[in-house]
Amino acid sequence: MRPRAREVVVSDVSLVHEDPHFLILEKPAGLLAVPGKGPDKHDCLSTRAQTRWPDALVVHRLDMATSGLVVMARGIEAQRTLSLAFEERRVHKRYTAMVAGELVNPQPDNGWNTIHLPLMADWPNRPRQKVDHDQGKPSTTRWRIAPGNTAHGTTRLELEPVTGRTHQLRVHLQSLGHPMVGDALYAAPEVVAMASRLLLHAHWLSLPHPLHGQTLEFHSPCPF
Repeated sequence: MRPRAREVVVSDVSLVHEDPHFLILEKPAGLLAVPGKGPDKHDCLSTRAQTRWPDALVVHRLDMATSGLVVMARGIEAQRTLSLAFEERRVHKRYTAMVAGELVNPQPDNGWNTIHLPLMADWPNRPRQKVDHDQGKPSTTRWRIAPGNTAHGTTRLELEPVTGRTHQLRVHLQSLGHPMVGDALYAAPEVVAMASRLLLHAHWLSLPHPLHGQTLEFHSPCPF
């Protein structure tokens, strides 16, 4: 099953899938996934969704600067089931990113490459994260060259996080010397200036349905 985003909008949030058990929404870049601290950070994807679906509950989140597919459960039982699926790594996500520099894919036939670098919070510079081989948590990202247009001096990638650490994709690509275009946290000013937003989009999601367990796939066209 490969549903695509429909033209249904909830306060500037596109609805991809709706059933009695869960929702798939498209979060735009620049919108929080969940409320932050302070009244100025109340507006977010989950708050907007709950105005239409009062039973919608958070299962996971995307960074504010990242766009793409987000799952919300409908009711506490669905939330528990989907949260367990995330914990057991039965939910799979893929992202499109544009990174600075020309990255060569070392695997034949455009196969997947793997980054294994442990991550932890960079406490003096929160919310930044960093690679730390002594205290960091094991973190794994798969990547490969993606088809599509790129600006000179950039590379389009498809990324698949195996683990789900904070800012994992952004820090792992920075560690290769190829920070994401538009990344105000981890890229040099000239790379930030190449785009008006972080060029990172969650374009594909696979998960077991919380009622019957059938695997479903969802897709979101990349906006860049």
